Amino acid sequence: MPPTWRATMIAADADHDGAPLLRRRFTLEPGHGEVRRAVLHVTAQGVVETHLDGVPVSDDVLAPGWSSYEWRLRYRTHDVTGALRESGGEHVLGLALGNGWSRGRLAWGGGRAYYGDDLGGFAQLEVEFADGHTQFVVTDEAWESHASAVTANDLYDGQSIDARRLDPAWATVGGDREGWGGVRTLEFDTGRLTEHVGPPVRRQEVLPAQRVWTSPSGKTLVDFGQNLVGWVRFSVRGGAGSTITIRHAEVLEREELGTRPLRSAEATDRFTLSGGEDSFEPTFTFHGFRYAEVDGWPGELRPEDLEAVVVHSQLRRTGEFECSNELLNQLHRNVVWGTKGNFLDVPTDCPQRDERLGWTGDLAVFAPTAAYLFDVRDFLRDWLRDMALEQRHGGGIVPFVVPDVLKYLPPHDEFRDPDSTAVWSDVAVWLPWALHQAYGDDELLAESYPAMALHVDHVAGLLSETGLWDTGFQFGDWLDPDAPPDEPAAAKADKGVVATACVFRSARTTADAARLLGHEEDAGRFDALAERVRAAFLEHYVDEQGLVLSDCATAYALAIEFGLLEGEQRAWAGDRLAELAEKAGYRVSTGFAGTPYVTGALSSTGHLDTAYRLLLEEQCPSWLYPVTMGATTIWERWDSMLPDGTINPGQMTSFNHYALGAVADWVHRTVAGISPLEPGYRRALIAPQPGGGLTWAKGSLDTPHGRLAVHWRLEGGQLSAEVTVPEGTTAVLRLPGEGERELPAGTHRVGAGS
Repeated sequence: MPPTWRATMIAADADHDGAPLLRRRFTLEPGHGEVRRAVLHVTAQGVVETHLDGVPVSDDVLAPGWSSYEWRLRYRTHDVTGALRESGGEHVLGLALGNGWSRGRLAWGGGRAYYGDDLGGFAQLEVEFADGHTQFVVTDEAWESHASAVTANDLYDGQSIDARRLDPAWATVGGDREGWGGVRTLEFDTGRLTEHVGPPVRRQEVLPAQRVWTSPSGKTLVDFGQNLVGWVRFSVRGGAGSTITIRHAEVLEREELGTRPLRSAEATDRFTLSGGEDSFEPTFTFHGFRYAEVDGWPGELRPEDLEAVVVHSQLRRTGEFECSNELLNQLHRNVVWGTKGNFLDVPTDCPQRDERLGWTGDLAVFAPTAAYLFDVRDFLRDWLRDMALEQRHGGGIVPFVVPDVLKYLPPHDEFRDPDSTAVWSDVAVWLPWALHQAYGDDELLAESYPAMALHVDHVAGLLSETGLWDTGFQFGDWLDPDAPPDEPAAAKADKGVVATACVFRSARTTADAARLLGHEEDAGRFDALAERVRAAFLEHYVDEQGLVLSDCATAYALAIEFGLLEGEQRAWAGDRLAELAEKAGYRVSTGFAGTPYVTGALSSTGHLDTAYRLLLEEQCPSWLYPVTMGATTIWERWDSMLPDGTINPGQMTSFNHYALGAVADWVHRTVAGISPLEPGYRRALIAPQPGGGLTWAKGSLDTPHGRLAVHWRLEGGQLSAEVTVPEGTTAVLRLPGEGERELPAGTHRVGAGS
């Protein structure tokens, strides 16, 4: 049960540069014995850092994160029993506020404060004593406010801190009492409050600077060796009033900081020194960067002077992969880092430019990969709740981004009033199903089912009389490598082919979910829709032998992998897909829609060698081309950086964009050979398919039942494998050229020498 709310949302009586401090002094009520239990519920309109007697109550940063604030503001509950038991007398509860997503800039239109102009803090401390009495300390008009050392803060533009204004004791009994003003209460509906289901955002690791040097133009540049998301932290001593400026970027161009991909995001932090020893950490912003440009440093800047703090949601790593090809290993590491950087409370497209939005299409295709690499069950469960709210309030439309800030863009913006679109809106179906396959959580599937059904029903109403989804706006095979840089939707694949294939997949998947949940009538209805769409697809888009309209890799990949083709047509389409891959020199020719499925379509139709050649190609466009160019995350475009080291001329270029890394799902399933036969890996398939010159590969996954692992080797043409099956589960082992074997729980060695 949620708490009975006694607190109100409060705001400082002055703006205080968008970063006010709020505090309340209080004394524990006497005569009730020792403190038995004390919990603190906290949230904010903006972002909040909470202190009790000068000590942070948690390691969380950027709390409460970003949700669909119109209907859902999340709070966290912290156990502060120990802090209140340890000391009696007077205490101070303090809230430090920043703009965050609520009042900062969002999207590319330059707008801000889409959710309201007021920063607000909300806290309710409940102290239960030995005799059963409960004391409440809540945000109300008795609180006081003051300016902080933060003089500016924005997620896109950065943070400014003036150490001369810093009072380290502001949230303690000994803090300065002079200059504190009042607060006012805000109109606020506590019915919007909901407990935060997902994990908090926290500092995860620290990376030291690798190199400091001077650019040709005389700028001081720093390389941290890894494209990451977070901020730079340091301590320094310099002249009072002098300012250090740090600007961030992901890449260098012509030996200078490559800032053009940031578009209007300043990504710049400024630190004004006090004259003494100062420590700076800008926790009200975040940047996507590997490189930094530093100006105003007192004296010579050394690598040991700076460190990069990596920040993202607290996600437990669950899946591993490694093989004999080091370029492929680096590609996999890039996928991991891309996931970490973009899973910062919201699964975003990119973490660096004036966007950083929860684009639904990226997540729709990447979900299986994410669910292998990390335990994302609660992280994405939380996001799905926002998606369902946006969908219900949007007339059944799953928007392009969640939370949907695009609905607040100016009327002329092309993305303001969309209808459902293939792949992107299909996240309502594909994501819950991927999570169910990964975790076997029937409750999560049941919670997601209304949104799944609503999406398919809505799209069914968008089909033309032919039964095809060939009308309305579509992203299609977004970022086809053959499309012009400034026309990312100009793909080879017909948009109707892509969209209709997606309708079929979503209808069939929702029918399967309905059956599993006992909704037999719904299952029949969605089965009928899937068959009607498939019949229309075959009639209008496929000829007798299997040629699919537009005759390109994405068209065949979707038709094969989504199950639209069968028998001879499927075999012919697989052959044609292999021909197209060879014709392209085994370079990638697919965009967002086709890329996650092209290697699977090849390997499932008998073209494993072609799939490996595609995966391991190093010339642009390919998965390994960015690796050869020094990439440490997945790029948005196949050629985000051109072979000559210049940045792609398109206005939309990110160097940390996980979508094209969805091929890792095929790597996990086919190269390592790990996939579920039953939801949650109650029964697993171990079916490695060696190729591409690899001599060994290994993968492991912490399933809901325990660790599932495989390590295979090729020696002298003989394949051997070691397989670990967790307790309470079974696995099917399928090695090339051999019959299937049932494996009980335990460790098994098979093949040469076993």
